[in-house]
Amino acid sequence: MAKTFKAAVIGGSGYGGGEILRRLLLHPHVEVVRVASVDFVGEPIWVAHPNLEGLTDLKFEGITPAEAAAGMDVVLLGLPHKVSATKMPELIATGARVVDLSGDFRLRDAAVYQRYYHAAHPCPERLTDGSFVYGLPELNREAIKRAKYVASPGCFATTIELALLPLAKAGLLEGAVEVVGITGSSGSGVVPSAGTHHPTRAVNLRTYKPLDHQHIPEITQTLKDAGAKDVDIRFVPVSAPLSRGIFATCFAHVAETTSADQIRALYKEAYKGEPFVRMPEKRMPEVAAVKGTNYAEVGIQVGTDGAEPGKRVVACFSVTDNLIKGGAGQAIQSMNLMLGLDERTSLEDPGGWP
Repeated sequence: MAKTFKAAVIGGSGYGGGEILRRLLLHPHVEVVRVASVDFVGEPIWVAHPNLEGLTDLKFEGITPAEAAAGMDVVLLGLPHKVSATKMPELIATGARVVDLSGDFRLRDAAVYQRYYHAAHPCPERLTDGSFVYGLPELNREAIKRAKYVASPGCFATTIELALLPLAKAGLLEGAVEVVGITGSSGSGVVPSAGTHHPTRAVNLRTYKPLDHQHIPEITQTLKDAGAKDVDIRFVPVSAPLSRGIFATCFAHVAETTSADQIRALYKEAYKGEPFVRMPEKRMPEVAAVKGTNYAEVGIQVGTDGAEPGKRVVACFSVTDNLIKGGAGQAIQSMNLMLGLDERTSLEDPGGWP
């Protein structure tokens, strides 16, 4: 049976591109027609993604974004930050729907973008005209369904936002929120660097960009959109000896008049119908339980020790696979919503254990 929708993947040779292709090759309604890349041009896609050998005859093409998007229903854009924005005008001109995995259209303030991405935005009007919807289904599902252009969230941002979203929606999140996020090396991309070099990464824990990570304004903006007040995200990322996975621990402070039972009920209500967020019943979230999947796990612990006077501490824990729910899988989840499909399509596999 012929598939209903045609898709192009631009920037398909990286880790995120490989996950997009893996999921789309299994998709019953979407056919991958073109894969564009500046690397491996003319080579089969399994040269970059060995796990896909024998599953497709697709090859990497050295074509422009406009050529890749011509005649497509949807484009999944996996270009780097600052590059994606320069290509967006020609993509928009093709009329195709676009899901952009870069950070170029997540923020609404061009000055904040320049501060954290160290470049002036080439089309700042697109940040404020409402054309891009932030692609977090747990917050913006209905808007994503109507969207033509989606800015898919960052991996740290997704994980931390899911940890804090129920508090934000209830209007309980305000003031300082301390966050430590531990991440695997694949989040740094396919090109080797000092931070991903195995001999030092495999035996090490170290921070980078403490209190200055580019996902901070994205998280702040999203939580305020959800109902948080004057929230101040104090985020310290940590690189870990993992290839995949993020573990975020967030410390929020709520009024002591809000009971632990009320807080737990908020979380259960927020996520009871979400297809890809689960709250483990007899354990806390752990990376191995979501590795290789589009699932996130969220857990909380509520107490008063260490809180400010009149406050209660909520320790929020969240885990994702940074390449799937933190990247390619969430992009496909948004794509499914945009195309009027069941958002779970090609994303429901539970992964392995351990």
